[in-house]
Amino acid sequence: MSESVFTQDPTAVEYIQHHLSNLTLGEGFWSVHADTIIISWVLGALLLWLGHVVGKRMTTDAEPSGLQNGIETVVEFVNDQAQSLFPRADPLIGPLALTIFLWVFAMNFMDMLPVDLLPLIAQWIGQNIFGVEAHNVPFRAVPTADLAVPFAMALVVFGLSIVYGVRKKGLGTYLKGFLVHPFGKYLAPFNIVMSLVEEIAKPLSLALRLFGNLFAGELVFMLIALTGFAWYMAPFQAALGWVWTVFHLLIIVIQAFIFMLLSVVYLALATSDDAH
Repeated sequence: MSESVFTQDPTAVEYIQHHLSNLTLGEGFWSVHADTIIISWVLGALLLWLGHVVGKRMTTDAEPSGLQNGIETVVEFVNDQAQSLFPRADPLIGPLALTIFLWVFAMNFMDMLPVDLLPLIAQWIGQNIFGVEAHNVPFRAVPTADLAVPFAMALVVFGLSIVYGVRKKGLGTYLKGFLVHPFGKYLAPFNIVMSLVEEIAKPLSLALRLFGNLFAGELVFMLIALTGFAWYMAPFQAALGWVWTVFHLLIIVIQAFIFMLLSVVYLALATSDDAH
């Protein structure tokens, strides 16, 4: 096991419970997960800074820098996907898709850090900077493994789909769709129920898919950390960790891509003439 934040060796259950706990400020409904907010905002700021630096140094030379090449490849790939799903010209769709993909990927990528690293840093900061004599400080590194983050992003996409639908069809036509879809106007009560279930299922599935995959990946890393209970288990732990890291790296890319793709799909469906 990697170095622990506990004063005594914890049990496996205590270790997992600790690493699945957020650094929470406040109580009840008004409580906030400080670690989630800090990590997601820092990553967002880093992406903005990176975009500013690359944009400022962008060149049309035959041999641009590797960083510029990488950014341009990602931008072109995401833009092509967005245009294929949302063919109508819209100034928001491309930047929105790029922001979703890069931000979700950055938050997912935090799962590549050693599971004990950020809790140890949080404990050191609390003790040496803020003078808090605290042990077992919880600090989760992966914002997308916190259910609040995928749900918040899914709700933003859901809200945008409503705005796009109303803007494209008009409020009356948009609301009328709930009365006649999918069974026709004579079954309006059933149509309303079915349409509401369909609409609510979109942000739920979008959020739960991302959360479930990242939560499971985070949990597997903790279980791998628990295999290092003795020195002779170190080679097995290292091999297992390497294999899961390679596999999980593919997962975090795919999940960022799927979240971006479905977000554009839902916006396209909201403006489709076939959708209600």
